[in-house]
Formats: sequence, structure tokens, C-alpha cells
Amino acid sequence: MSKLETNTIDNISGSTTLTIGDSNTSTIALKSGATLTNFPDNTPNFWIYKSGNQSIATNTAVKIAFDSAVIDTGSGLGSNKWTVPSGGAGTYFLTFKYIWLGTWDARIIAYMYKNGSSIFGMQNDKERVDGGVHVNGIVTLAEGDYIEGEVYQDSGSTREIVGGSLWNSLSGFKLI
Repeated sequence: MSKLETNTIDNISGSTTLTIGDSNTSTIALKSGATLTNFPDNTPNFWIYKSGNQSIATNTAVKIAFDSAVIDTGSGLGSNKWTVPSGGAGTYFLTFKYIWLGTWDARIIAYMYKNGSSIFGMQNDKERVDGGVHVNGIVTLAEGDYIEGEVYQDSGSTREIVGGSLWNSLSGFKLI
């Protein structure tokens, strides 16, 4: 075994790929406490929510009026939705959830929208007490694309979803 000591490893002029190891390499070990830098991170990321309760009329699909953020690294919250900021194009993991209190004798559906078109949905059956619906998915987003959440219920009367980041939210992060 030999030892290479240097301050910088760089590829040759005109090449864009630097390979460490070959077909016999299965592990690259770092000393304890070593730090790797300049790797991409999972940004932008966001966690937005509706701060107050919102009414959902029976037999109606209603877009959630997101108005607050716990996290919004790309400042994408605006007009009740989250918009991919400049430089934020990529593949995202997204989650939309809402929770209700009390008994809803209803079919309840949550939809996640990209640019006004439904991309994911989840349904909860009738006669649920203190329940909720979570919708998750992975989607490719371009700069300027926007994400919204919508709720439908058919209870026969108007219902309220609970406001606050723990009760209703739309969140996501860019995958690296």
C-alpha cells in the first residue's frame, strides 16, 4: 500500500470528470471528524400552512388558502400557493395534509395540484372522528411551477378544517 499526500487533486485541463478509485474500489474512507464540503443541499424547501380555520362547503372542492410559513428557503409562498423560485428547478418530494376535528360523516378527498392540474390525491372514508388525509409524491418542477392543495367533502353541510401548521400544511424539498 502506498500513501499520497497533497493539498489539491484536480482533473486535467479540458476534462470535467475526476474519478477517485477504479473498479476495485468499493469504499472511500474519511478520517473521523472529516467534513465534505460544496455538495448540493435539499433546497429550496418549504413548510407552508393556513393560519386560521377554513370552511369547506359540501360537495365542493376548495383550494386551501395557505398564508403562513414555518420554513420557506426560496420565498415561494404567495397567492395561497408555493411557487418554485429562480434556480429551484428539480425533482421534489411533496406532502399535503389536513386534519379535522369532530365527526365528519363524509367522503373526504385531498388533492395536490401542479400548475392548476391534479397530480396526487387521497381519499378518507365516511364516519371518521378527528381524522386526516396525507398526500405524498415525487414530481419534477421547473422554475415558476406552483403547487396547491385542495380539499373536497360531501357531508351535507359546510365543515371547517383546523388552522395552524400542525393541522394543515403543504411542504416539500428538492431531492439531491
